[in-house]
Amino acid sequence: TVQLFHDHVLVKEPGTPTVTPWHSDRPYYFVDGIQTVSFWIPLDPVTTETTLRLVAGSHRWEKDVLPVRWLKGDDFYPDAADYLPVPDPDRDPDRYDVLEWALEPGDAIAFHFGVVHGARGNPGAGRRRAFSLRLVGDDARYVSRPGRTSPPFPDHGMVDGDRLRADWFPALIGSIS
Repeated sequence: TVQLFHDHVLVKEPGTPTVTPWHSDRPYYFVDGIQTVSFWIPLDPVTTETTLRLVAGSHRWEKDVLPVRWLKGDDFYPDAADYLPVPDPDRDPDRYDVLEWALEPGDAIAFHFGVVHGARGNPGAGRRRAFSLRLVGDDARYVSRPGRTSPPFPDHGMVDGDRLRADWFPALIGSIS
C-alpha cells in the first residue's frame, strides 16, 4: 500500500539569499516507519547551486537531527538531548557525503524522511520552483511528538501506533483496512 501523506510547492524567488537549513523531515512529521519517501521535483531548471542537497546515509544515523524553527532558530521540541545537533556539511565537507544534481523540470529526487537535506539560496535571475510529494507505506504509523507537527493536522483523532487515516491520507496503490 502507498498512502499520500502531503504535498506542497516550494518557491525561491530570483536573488533570494536565504538558504533552506540542513534538516530531516522525520522529526517534524507525526509518522514513524521505514517505508517513507519524499519526492522533490523541480518545475524549473536547477543548477548545482540551486538544487536540493542531501547527506548520503543520514537516514541511518542513530538519532534524528534536532528539528528547529527556521525563522526563530530555536528548538522545535523541548528535549534537544533526544536529537543529534544540526550538522553543517558546508563547514565540514570531509565528514559528510553531500549529493546534489543539476536537474530539469520533471526530474525527481526521491529520499527517505530521515535524510538530512537543505538548499542554497537562489542567486539567479529565475524562480526556483519545486513540487514536493510525501508518501508512506504499510509500516507507517502515527506517532505523537512532544509539540505541534509540521504540517499540522489538527483533530485527526489518531493515537500512537495507528495507521494513517484513509479518509485523510488516501491510498494511491492498494487499500487500507
